[in-house]
This record gives sequence, C-alpha cells and structure tokens, in this order.
Amino acid sequence: MIFLAPLALFGLLTLPLVWWLLRATPPAPRVQRFPAVALLRALRPHQTDAVRSPLWLLLVRLAAVACLVLGLAQPVLPGDRLPSAGHGPLLLVMDDGLFAASDWGRRIATAQGLVDDADHAGRTILFFRTATAADGHPAQPPAPRSAAAIRQELDSMRPAPWRTDRAAAAHALASLPHTNGSVLYLADGVASGGDEDFARALRAFGPVQEIRFPDASVLTLAPAAERTGTQMARLLALPLPAPRSLSVRVHAQDGGTLAVLPLTLPAGATQMDVPVTLPTTVRNRIDQISLAGQSSAATTLLFDEGDRLRPVGLMTSGAADTPLIGPLFYLRRALAPTADLHEGTPATLLAQPLSVIIAPDGTLANPAIRQKVKDWVKNGGTLIRFAGPALAGAQHGTEPDSSSTPNAPAGEDIDTSDTHPASDPSADPTSDLLPVALLDGSRQLGGTMTWGAPQKLAAFDATSPFHGLDIPADVTISRQVLASPVADLAAHSWARLADGTPLVTHAALGKGDIILFHVSSTADWSNLPLSGLFVSMLQRLTDHANGVTIPADDTLLAPVLTLDGDGVLGPPPPAARGLKASDFAHTPVSPAHPPGLYGPRAARRALNASSQMTTLTAAAPVGTLTSPAGRRPDTTLAPVLLCLAAALLLLDGLLVLAMRAGLSLPGMARQSPGDTSRKSSLQGFGKQGLSLLVACALTFPALASAQTPTATPTPSSTSPTPVPGAALETRLAYVITGHDEIDTVSRQGLQGLSDYTNARTSAMLGHPDGVRPGQDDLSYYPLLYWPITPDAAPTPAMTAALTAFMAHGGIVLIDTQGQDSGNQSDGSGPYAGDAPGTRSALRRVTAGLPIPPLMTMTDHHLLAHTFYMLHDFPGRYAEQPVWVAREGEAENDDVSPVIIGSADWAHAWAVDENGNTPFAVLPDGADQRQLAYRFGVNTIIYALTGNYKADQVHVPMLLKRLGE
Repeated sequence: MIFLAPLALFGLLTLPLVWWLLRATPPAPRVQRFPAVALLRALRPHQTDAVRSPLWLLLVRLAAVACLVLGLAQPVLPGDRLPSAGHGPLLLVMDDGLFAASDWGRRIATAQGLVDDADHAGRTILFFRTATAADGHPAQPPAPRSAAAIRQELDSMRPAPWRTDRAAAAHALASLPHTNGSVLYLADGVASGGDEDFARALRAFGPVQEIRFPDASVLTLAPAAERTGTQMARLLALPLPAPRSLSVRVHAQDGGTLAVLPLTLPAGATQMDVPVTLPTTVRNRIDQISLAGQSSAATTLLFDEGDRLRPVGLMTSGAADTPLIGPLFYLRRALAPTADLHEGTPATLLAQPLSVIIAPDGTLANPAIRQKVKDWVKNGGTLIRFAGPALAGAQHGTEPDSSSTPNAPAGEDIDTSDTHPASDPSADPTSDLLPVALLDGSRQLGGTMTWGAPQKLAAFDATSPFHGLDIPADVTISRQVLASPVADLAAHSWARLADGTPLVTHAALGKGDIILFHVSSTADWSNLPLSGLFVSMLQRLTDHANGVTIPADDTLLAPVLTLDGDGVLGPPPPAARGLKASDFAHTPVSPAHPPGLYGPRAARRALNASSQMTTLTAAAPVGTLTSPAGRRPDTTLAPVLLCLAAALLLLDGLLVLAMRAGLSLPGMARQSPGDTSRKSSLQGFGKQGLSLLVACALTFPALASAQTPTATPTPSSTSPTPVPGAALETRLAYVITGHDEIDTVSRQGLQGLSDYTNARTSAMLGHPDGVRPGQDDLSYYPLLYWPITPDAAPTPAMTAALTAFMAHGGIVLIDTQGQDSGNQSDGSGPYAGDAPGTRSALRRVTAGLPIPPLMTMTDHHLLAHTFYMLHDFPGRYAEQPVWVAREGEAENDDVSPVIIGSADWAHAWAVDENGNTPFAVLPDGADQRQLAYRFGVNTIIYALTGNYKADQVHVPMLLKRLGE
C-alpha cells in the first residue's frame, strides 16, 4: 500500500489522547451524611447517566478517527504495473496522430497509469508528443514536469487530424542529455518517414519499451485509385490474421445517412475497394463516407464538386459504334469515370434533363434536329461538337473516308454531303451550331504529301477553362478544320496549336454555349483522344457547363470547414492557411493545411487526410514490445475510508441518541444493588428509543432500494385494470410489423411529427404507441400509420379490427416506403427507394378492408389545406402519388378513411434520441423535410377535425340564409 500524503499519518498519534478523554471519569462525589436523604429513595429517576462510555462505543469512536486519518493520508493499493526498466528519469513518448484515434480512450488511460506509476516511484517524468502541435510551432525538447501537470494535459488532449512527424520529433529529442533513464513509447504501429532517426534518439536516452495495442484497428479511407461509377473509395489497413467485418456509412450534404454498406476485409488484406452502388441522383448528394464505429480523420473521406457525376449525353448516329475507331469509343472511356453517360438519338437526349450534349462528326445534319438542339442551347444547354470528314467536306475532290463517316438510313442525323460550303465570315456561325466560321476543307499537318509537321499544343490562356492543365509533349495534331480569320477569333479560342491556329473554340448562344473541337473524336486526326489531357479537358467542360469552376492553377483557396481528430467538420483552426489549387494533389495535411473543404462552393476542393497514402506499412519495433493487456490500475482507498469514517460517526450519533432515549446496553450505567424499580425501568427500550431504532432500521433498506430499479408489480386477479395512456391524452399509433428497424423508424417518425405538431398547432399529442390490430384496442387513436413490408400477412382478427376502426372515424395512413422495382416500367420517373414485394403485400393487406374508390390527391383536396396550403406531399422521396377516397364515395362526412402512398413519410419525420434527423430526404433536403412535416400536420388535423375546413366554404351561404 502507498500513501500519497504520508504526513497525515501523524494523526494516528491522537488516538491515545482520544482514548484518555473518552475514558476519563468525573471526581468522586463527597460523602455527606444527611438524614433527610432517605426521603429521596422513593423517587424514580427518569434517566440514568453512565459513569463512563462503554468499551464498545469507545472502540467505535476510535475506529472512526483512525479511518478519517487514514483516508486523509490517501492510501493507494498498487495494481499490476507494466514492467519498467531503470530508476532514473522517465521519458514518456506518445503518438497522437490520426492513427491513434481508434484506441484513443485506452491510450490515454494507459498513459495516465504510467504517469501514476512513475509518480509513486518518485521518478522524474518527461512527456513528449510526436504529432505537430495545432499552432504549427516546431517541437521543442521535453522538460521535466510534475505528474499533476502531465495528467491535466492528458485529460485535455485529442488526436491530431494529421500524421505524426517522427523526423521532427527525432530532431527535438536529440538535444536531450544522455542519462540512465528509460523510455516508454505508446506507438500507433504505422511506419512513417524519419523512423530510423527517431528510434536512435529514443535509444540514446535509455532502454525503450514500446507499447502497442494488439487489437487496435488501423484503418483509413483513401480516394479511389481509379474513379468508376461505383468505386468511390479505397480501404487501407494494416494486415490482421483474422477477417474483419466493417460498415461504411454514406452521408449526404445535409448530414443524413444515404446508405449503410457492409464490408468484409479478408484476413491478411492491406487494401480493398469500397463500391457504392446508388442511383446517380443520390450519388451526387454524397458529401462524405466514413467507417461506422471508427471516428477519426483517417476514416472520413470528403468529396467535393469534382467528385459529382455530371449528366452528359452522347449523340449517336443510329449505326453500330466500332471499337477503337468509332466516334464514341474514346468519348465513353474518357467520361465514364466522371460523368453519368446517356446515349441516344438527338430526340431522346433532348427529352432528358441534361446540361451537356456531345455531338461527334456527322450527327447534326438534319435541319429539324439542328433547330431543336439550337433551342435547347438557348435555354442553357452546352453543346460540344467534334470535327471530322463530314464537317470538313471533300478534300481536293476526294470522297470522305467511309470508315470515318457513319452510315445510316435516310432521314437519320447523318451528314452525307460530299462537300461543305465555305462559311460566310459575316454570317452568324451559331445558326449552324458552330462557334466560329470555318474555311473549306481541312488542314493536313504531316504525312507523305505535305511539307508541314504535326503541331503540338500551345499553353492555355488564363481565361480558358483548361488553364492549369499540363500539356504532354507527345500530344500532336495532324489534321484540323480551320476557322475563318476574323478580328475576334482570339476571344473565341480556348485552346490553340503552337502555330496559333484554334484547336477548341466556343461561342455563347442564348443562355448556353457551343464548343467545337477542331479535330475528330477518334485517333484519325490526332493522338489527343489517346492522352490523359483529353480526359481532363472533357471533365473541365462538363464542370464548366454545370456552373462549377474547380481551379487547378495558383488560385489560393481558403479553408472553409476542417476535420478534427475525431472526424468532425468544424471551423478551421487559427493556424490553418489557404492552399493553392495546383498544390492539392501533392500537399500532405498539416496544421497549416488541415483536412477539410477549401474554397467557395462553386470551386470547392477537398483535402483528405489520406490523399497522399497508397498503402499502410507496419512500423519496425523501436524497443521491447509490450502490451497493456492485463494491467490492473491502482486502487485508491481514500474514498472508502472516508465514507467508512462518516458511517461510524453517524452510528455513534445514533447510539448516543438511543442511549438518551432509554436504551440499556452493557456497560452503559451503574445501578445500586437494591434498586429493583430502577432495574425494571431500564431493562428494555423506552418508547422513544424503540421508535428511533425502528426508523433507522427502515431507513437503510429504503436508501438501498432507491439505488435499484423498482420492480413492476405483478397484477393480481383482483387489481383494477389500468387506464390506457391513449385514453388520457391524444396519441398517434403505428402498426408493429415485427421488423425492429422499421418499427423503430415508425416510432421515431411519429414522435418527430407529434413534437412538430405540438410546437405549431393547438393540438397536444403524447408519445406514439405501437399497436397490433386484433389484439390492442384501436378506438383511442385518431390516426394509424401502417408501413407495408413484403411479408405482411393480415389475419381475420386484424382485418376486423381495422374495419371497425375505419367505420368509427379512424384514418389509416398506409405507406409502402418506396416503389416496388418490379412495378416500374423505366427509370425516367422521380426517384424512390426500392421496396420489392410491397405491391403484392399491399393487395393482401387491403383485400378485406372497406376501401372506397380511390383517386390521386391534388392540391384541391381538403387534405391539402386543413392547416397548411400544400401543393406537394413529399416524404423521404418526392413526387410520389398519394391516393385518397374519391369525393362523395367515403362515409363519415366524406372523410377518406384511408390514405395510401409510397413517399416513406416516417423516415422524413424521424427524430432520434439526440434530436437529430438521421435519414436524408431526396432530392431537396431540408426544404422537402419541411413539406413532409407539413403534410403530416395536415393529416393529423384532418383526422381530428374531419371536414371542418370544408364547412368553411359554405359560411357565406349560411350567413345569407340566417339573414333571410
């Protein structure tokens, strides 16, 4: 046992004094003979005073004083300590970078225990952290500090959102003097630069014990190596001998959860791809991906505007597209990782909500189609055209190359002309969907019949959307269509050849743009489609068409939101600085550039903690490996002893009160030999003493029972039936489906709706109840929410209960929570979650119910204006039809007894225990959730008041009749 305040033990020297004081007796009384004293013998005393304290009471008081003194000395019972070499100074080194976040609680507890052990042993302690400080100042050599100061620092520490800097740590530790001390190193186990110098610096101080947590999961989410439609991230890990089951959470821009994806990392695996299969509309709402249960900057992957899939249309000619030489082959390969591609004829593409349409050579020959595309561009679309033989026309009387000119039946969008008339420079070229006027034919660069050589590309101007892109030296142009030399040609040129001739030109048309590549989309005229520059140029154009300008030059982007060590976005720290757009690809995170989002919304860039990581490697041990497993911390006995002292003093007080009340115990008093009346009066408890002891005896069990949950009494056959809570207050109800997840969402949804209704209307709703129709009484509830599951199978008792509920004025809100994929003819409609099997389940559950003829609800229905004036009735999904009873077909004053939809209202209403809305709503976020709540309020008022609002329409006629 160790005493943290040993000087307090001198208090034990007072025990003899206490003994002497308590055992002291008053002076003996003086004997005086007085005959009249004999008259006093007949009197009965009401109280007997003890000559001295009984021995057992004296021992109780001495024990109380001893416990008090020992408690003030702060005794500690040592636990099982980690073996530590040496008795000199202790250097405690701790990795507090982003890989330490997964086991941060155990890491801090272990460090606290090591500090306590060193403090008890009287050793000098030096504490050092390997991650760079948040203020960005370089690490300084550690100095001896008190254990209390180190404990305070450990309590306030949080993991850093950047990696440890062991090279800088080695430089700071190199200046420490060589002593006979020892080193305890709490490592994260991940190799980094400067490990060798760091190990030498630690060994120079003394023997090193490296503490690792063997069951810690070192994981990180890195950007995908190759962006595809589904692969959005890459999981990196230190290998473990057993497989690991993980969950990946996909979060929307408003913080809601879009999906939870299970993931199994095989045994010994160091990385694996993270596929996220979601519709494009939902995918473009992804703001971050994180690992469930692994809150850190390393396991949080942020996305910016460059990660969205922009919808792009590829115009086809109607003929088969030949691999390698077809006009769409290289376009598909270049755009597939970064765009949502839609292929089809011009009429098909114009009917879809696209912002970019790419037209290869020969697809805009039909004048009617050109006029429709022209109108589409004027309304804000971006048309990207490519040159080719059809646009250039015949050269020197030769026919266009049949292999490059698509063939199609007459009437399709194929330019089958053999020549292309010269463009009039004075005419508006945009009338032919061209940004600039073109010269006849095409220009041949290089070849056996020409003197010229293939041209390289010139640097992009600062006003070009391609500015900042690196131009490979091997990209050359061997053939191009030439623009007519006009005065403003430079203003229309976004890319040029080395000789100054345009390669990419543009012009505005209405609210949109026309862009022309003066080369073909195949490798016939240049090797540009074979290069990575072609991919970057097309991505820049699609981003530009969607109002997104993601810079890649020296534009300085200021931090907007940054991640802390726990993976939570917040305001940037004071040391955070702006970062050049061109430096994002090779800048590691640091206090000056923490992970997070940089720049304005339209040009936002994400800097992730794992951007520079391709793999994780286990670090070589610095010293003797030690595990904190099995270590038992020290046990502090001071609170126990002080509580025991207080209990003994309380017991002493109670016994004194009992003695004064007449309680007779051994050694309490001396009695005269012949005083039988006094003996009889002191043989038991007095009434007051008995009452006091009984009260004390009852108090302790009551206090003990107050610390344990009160058991629910089992109702007997004679106990009265309790009144249901729904009879005492208005409550909503939901049908229990037997699926815990769905039932939880139903309860959270109705609770959120009830709170929203209470805050905005005069209705006062209690917490919702889960019911089982046919077993529970439904007559207390005005509205019953019924989520349909594929396995729903109603019983006759259930159908009968619901029929009676609807007949007596109750309303059933039936929600399939999505669309049955087997019932969707195509994907052109509004997005809704997939709910397979709900269509047939809906037919089963409604087969025996008195469902009146239904109609699709519009904003003219009474339900659309019972409280709020609504035009849409969304839930988690928007634009889903809502079915109600046809007007004049329902009983109960034409109030629809059933409302059927698939908008998944419960997920939109749901509020968890922390007051958050855990589920994302699509596609309009918070505004759509507000409309969903308002529809819920209208439904509740409709269930409570019926057609009251409809009666208001007749007020003028009623007043007129009353006047007559």
